[in-house]
Amino acid sequence: MPDSPQTLSALSARLAEQAAALAGAVGSPLASPAYLDLVRQAREVGESADRLLKLCVQQSRDAGHTWQEIGDLLGVTRQAAFQRFGKPVDPRTGEAMDKTVRMTDAAERARSIVAAVLDGRMDEARRSFNSQVLEAFTEEVRGQGLATVAGLVGAFEGFADEEPFVRRIGDHTVVDLPLHYEAGDMKARVAFDQDEKVAGLFLLTPEAP
Repeated sequence: MPDSPQTLSALSARLAEQAAALAGAVGSPLASPAYLDLVRQAREVGESADRLLKLCVQQSRDAGHTWQEIGDLLGVTRQAAFQRFGKPVDPRTGEAMDKTVRMTDAAERARSIVAAVLDGRMDEARRSFNSQVLEAFTEEVRGQGLATVAGLVGAFEGFADEEPFVRRIGDHTVVDLPLHYEAGDMKARVAFDQDEKVAGLFLLTPEAP
C-alpha cells in the first residue's frame, strides 16, 4: 500500500528529494544559480521539514512522551512546545481550537509597539491599545515596569536577531520578541485581541512560559 502524504516515510522521502534538488542547484558548475528559485526551493525544504517535525512530535506524544521531554529536546519550555504543536480543546465547545494565525503582520506590529513603549512614544503606542489596556497602562505603570527591568539587566540595547515567536492562544494572537539588555536578555510579549488591538504587553525573562 503506498505511503500516505502524512506518514513519516513519505514526508522524509519528500524532504530528501527537495534537499537534494536544492543542493544540486547550489553546487551546479554550469551556470550561476537563479537566486529567486533557490529561495523558493529553500522555502519548500523548510515547509517540508516543519511538517515532518510536527508529525514526529505528534507521534512522540501518541507514544506517551511528555511535553517536558519534547520541550527539552527542542530547547524550549513545555508550554512553548505545547503552544506550537499541541491540539488544545476549547472547554466552551469541546471542539479542537483553531490555532491558525490570521494576523499576518503580528510580528511587525508588535515590534513597532514595543519600540514605541521603550522609546517613550506613548501617544503612538496607545493607538494600538484596546480600552482595557488604555486604562491600565499608565505612565506610572510603564515607569515602574521599565525601572524593574533596568534593575535586573541594565539598559536596553536593542532587539535580538532571533525570530519572533508568533502563535494563536485561544482568541488572541501572541508575539514574543527577544530583547538585548546590557547585562542579560529579556523578551517582550504582546497579545492582540480579535480586533487586532493590544490586549496585553509584558516584559519577561526568556525562561518565562
